[in-house]
Amino acid sequence: MDRIAYLQTIIEEDPETPFPYFALAKEFEKKSDFSAAKSNYEYLRHHHPKYVGTYYHLGKLMEKLDHLDEALAVYEQGIIVAEEQNDLHSRSELQGAKDMLTI
Repeated sequence: MDRIAYLQTIIEEDPETPFPYFALAKEFEKKSDFSAAKSNYEYLRHHHPKYVGTYYHLGKLMEKLDHLDEALAVYEQGIIVAEEQNDLHSRSELQGAKDMLTI
């Protein structure tokens, strides 16, 4: 069983756990299936909005696709989520990504 099929099986068995969606998005990115990757990140953003890792990786994907306004909005939303969770490391990474985008 390949990784994508394996992760889809895990999601079917436990659809409330956010990490498999994140891992699945990363696998789709590796295969250049950016639409499927974005779909999984967006699922996380809307169903597990406190899963802060989503924002950095979705923002980077939006940059790769040259959707810079979307990337900026994702980073800004992620900064807010990171601050709410007092996650200084994630906040710093998101701020750095935002700063690089707006230079």
